[in-house]
Amino acid sequence: MTDQTAQYLIGIDLGTTNTVVAYADMQKPLSSDNCQIFEIEQLVAPGEVAKRPLLPSFRYHPTTGELNESDLLLPWSHQVSGGQPSLAGELPHVVIGEWARELGAKVDGRQVVSAKSWLSHPQVDRSADILPWAGAEGVAKVSPVLASASYLFHVRNAWDFAHPDARMEDQDVVITVPASFDEGARALTVKAAELAGLGRILLLEEPQAVCYDWYARQGDNAQAQLEKIKLLLVCDVGGGTTDLSLIKVAQANQVKATPLTLESKPIPALALTRIGVGNHLMLGGDNVDLALAHMAEQRINGASSNKKLSAASLSQLIQQTRKAKELLLGNNAPDSTKVTVLGSGARLIGGAKSCELTKQEVRDIALDGFFPQINFDERPTKRRSGVVEFGLPYASDPAVSKHLAEFIAEHETACKEALKGIGNAVPDAVLFNGGVFNSDTLSKRSLSVLSSWRGATVKKLENNNPNLAVAQGAVAYAKARRGAQLKIG
Repeated sequence: MTDQTAQYLIGIDLGTTNTVVAYADMQKPLSSDNCQIFEIEQLVAPGEVAKRPLLPSFRYHPTTGELNESDLLLPWSHQVSGGQPSLAGELPHVVIGEWARELGAKVDGRQVVSAKSWLSHPQVDRSADILPWAGAEGVAKVSPVLASASYLFHVRNAWDFAHPDARMEDQDVVITVPASFDEGARALTVKAAELAGLGRILLLEEPQAVCYDWYARQGDNAQAQLEKIKLLLVCDVGGGTTDLSLIKVAQANQVKATPLTLESKPIPALALTRIGVGNHLMLGGDNVDLALAHMAEQRINGASSNKKLSAASLSQLIQQTRKAKELLLGNNAPDSTKVTVLGSGARLIGGAKSCELTKQEVRDIALDGFFPQINFDERPTKRRSGVVEFGLPYASDPAVSKHLAEFIAEHETACKEALKGIGNAVPDAVLFNGGVFNSDTLSKRSLSVLSSWRGATVKKLENNNPNLAVAQGAVAYAKARRGAQLKIG
C-alpha cells in the first residue's frame, strides 16, 4: 500500500560499493523531471563533512585513540543522547562513507567491505559479528545485517537533518535488491531497514529499477525507442554481483479518451513483462580488483617468492587496485599508476612497498579475463573457486561473457517466443547498468559480444549514469504505483 500522507517518494540503492538515494516531491507533478539525487553528508577527511551523491558502502573501525572524537562529528551528532549510538548493537566510534574507504586503503584489517555480498551468503551466520572478515587482531566486529543497517541509518540521519519536517520513516521508501536475492537475503534486507528505523519499506529488484529509470527518462520517446524491440536484456554488473534479467517488450492497444473530443479510441501502449532472472552471481568489479591485487602482490614480493601478504594487507591492497582500475579504465587515462602497501605500526612508512600497474595490462585483465570475446556455446567452468581469501563464494569462472551465454541458453524457449522466431534466440536490445559499465571500454566489449552471438547489431539503450539509475528507478517505480507510468509485470 502507498502512504497517501507522505510528502516524498524515496528510492534507496543499497549497493555493494555505493549507497545512493533519490527522491520525488509529492507536492509537485509526478513528471519525469520530478526526481532528484539526495546528496548525503559524510566525513571525507578528519573533521571535514561534505555532501556527495554517493555514500561509499564502507565502514572503518578505528583502534582506541587512533582518531580524535572531534574529527568524527557529523551535523546530527549532537542529536544523539549521551554520545552513544542509537543504532542497536553499533560500535561507539565508526567511520562510514568516503573517509572510511580512504582509511581502509591505508590501514589494514579495519575496513568492512561488501556487506551486501555477505548478506546473501547462506553458508555463514549473517547475524553474527564476522566483519571485517580479515580483521586485524583486536578489531571490533559487526554482522552483515548491522553493517547494512548502518548505511541505511546514516542515510536516514542525513535525510532527517535536511528534512526535519518530513522524516524518512514517514515517507514512501523503496529499497532495491538484486533480482537473484533469495528469500533469506530479502528478509535480512528488511531486517536491516527495521534496525535503521525504516519499518515501512518496499523492496524492488534492481534490473526492474533500471528499466523504470530508463523509461521515465525517455518520456514520450519510450514508445518509439522500443517500437522494434521484442526482448530486452538487463545486464547489471556492479561491485560485487552480476544480475541478469530478460524483459519481453510487447505492443498492446489500450482505450483512452482523447483530450479534445473525449471520444474513446485505441492508442498503442507498451507492455513490459519480466520472463527470466539469472542465478545469484558473486561476480563483479570486486573480482577485477582482486585479480589486480594478486598481480601487484607478486610484483611487490618478487616473482620468485612464495611469500604471501596477510589477508588484512591484501584487503588494503585491493582498495588500492580498485582506485587504479577506475583510473586506468576511464577516459583520458594515464599510461600507468602506482599502488602501495603500507607497513604497520612503527614500520608504517618504512615498510611501504609499491609497484606500477599499466593501462594496457589492466585493460587486458578486465577485457580478456572478465569480458572475453567468446563463442555462444562456451560455458563457465564449474571448478571450485580459487578466490576464497575473504570467505565469499565468488563465481568459479570470472568470465561474465560465459555466464551471460549460459543465462540466455537456459531461457532459450522464452527468448524464441518473445522474439517470435526472428533471428537467433539472443535479445535484440540491452540495457547496461552497474559501476563496471562506467567504463566505455567494457560496455563496448559487452555489446560486441552480444551482437556477435545474435549475428546482428544488438541495440543498446542509453544509461548515462549507471551509478544513479537504480535509485532513480526506485522512485520511478513508486510513481508507477501511483499511476504515473507503466508498471513491469
